[in-house]
Amino acid sequence: MTLFAPGKRPAFSLARFWAVVFKEFVQMRRDRLTFGMMIGIPLLQIVLFGYAINVDPKHLAAAVLLADNGPQGRTLLNTALQNDFKGPFEFLAGQDSSIDLRIHARYNPEAITQYNIVPGLMGVVLQMTMTVVTGLAITRERERGTMETLLSMPTRPIEVMTGKIIPYILVGYIQVLLILSASYFLFQVPVAGNLLLLFAAALIFIIATLAVGITFSTVAQNQLQAVQMGWFFFLPSLLLSGFMFPFRGMPHWAQMVGELFPLTHFLRIARGILLKGNGLHDIIPEIWPIVLFIAFAMTVAVKRYRRTID
Repeated sequence: MTLFAPGKRPAFSLARFWAVVFKEFVQMRRDRLTFGMMIGIPLLQIVLFGYAINVDPKHLAAAVLLADNGPQGRTLLNTALQNDFKGPFEFLAGQDSSIDLRIHARYNPEAITQYNIVPGLMGVVLQMTMTVVTGLAITRERERGTMETLLSMPTRPIEVMTGKIIPYILVGYIQVLLILSASYFLFQVPVAGNLLLLFAAALIFIIATLAVGITFSTVAQNQLQAVQMGWFFFLPSLLLSGFMFPFRGMPHWAQMVGELFPLTHFLRIARGILLKGNGLHDIIPEIWPIVLFIAFAMTVAVKRYRRTID
């Protein structure tokens, strides 16, 4: 099946496209170390992040420094330690307040850190591995001396770009399944929404991260530069996406920059579906910025492709 452009050879050929896809699968099979890292890194990260990170520590020792010895200060200290004035210290307890103020979180009321961290790891792991691995796609061809052969073939840039992306989409889904399995069986993260909807949203995000990697690979002169570009993109995305710090607690300019990264929107999608049970109408406002990002990144990659050989 081919699509024809007037007066030119086929604008897009499925035969040429699948030839590039098959080539990438063969290359992936030969590079077992990289494939092993793409599977091992998610497992290592989810164990370390899930068990080690705790932003809500409990049962910490506390001390009270009361500089005011007046009646107001003493009244506040009775109020603050009301639950601790028992037994021989019961005479220090004051009367119950006429107002009972109770704060109840709507989502994750027990403030379990893993419920927030582990779903977010899905986006973090995908972006880190997919961007770096695909960032090596074109530069590897250059360093191995096969780029000239690839350019001499009757393949169009869009066929090469999409053909190199498809195999890693499957790897990305393997990572998603690993993280979801660990989330459920190791950390008992609730699944309130539709997993099929999450898989569909993950596909869009995976394509976005792969598009970034392909773009970097067409710009970089060697594999080291491609990896450096990948990390240069990953670090601000991680810090400004809301994964490590509350998004609304950042300065306004940082929020505006964070909105440009696909990871910011996918974190809201993943956490919303898993923890809140969000549906399609809830995630659409987060989907279209990712789609726009894909269009921009792929346009740059296709335009840069033919200039990768000096």
